[in-house]
Amino acid sequence: METRDCVLIACPSCHGLARVPRARLEEQPRCARCKADLLNGRPIDLDAAAFTQHASRASLPILVDFWASWCGPCRMMAPVLEQAAARAGGRLQIGKVDTDREAELAGRFGIRSIPTLILFKEGRELARTSGALDLTALSEWLDGALARAA
Repeated sequence: METRDCVLIACPSCHGLARVPRARLEEQPRCARCKADLLNGRPIDLDAAAFTQHASRASLPILVDFWASWCGPCRMMAPVLEQAAARAGGRLQIGKVDTDREAELAGRFGIRSIPTLILFKEGRELARTSGALDLTALSEWLDGALARAA
């Protein structure tokens, strides 16, 4: 749960939860358990258990890309998501769910086309879009979704 002064972040390496003061988000906080950077600027591969930690228990928003390796538009989105993750800072994390390996998770969220991007915060779906986006369109969509959620 988020407080006004702290945010709960799931570690991209061990998926443990860490409480970080908001004032220290730009100081590259580390996981107390495994010592990995909590905000490493890269998309996080998520299985069902890791998804629960990041999307349901953490208070930092996470943009989840539901994708598959055989999908051309999904492959086009990969470098865009890498760039977005590098720019995200302490604002959000970016995760990736392979719908072939995590079919139950894809089914739970009604994924009918890929890529589908869903923005989550504290277990709530804040926004969703399907189809490949360039970095400008993704940034504009994210800015609007985060502003509406604030």
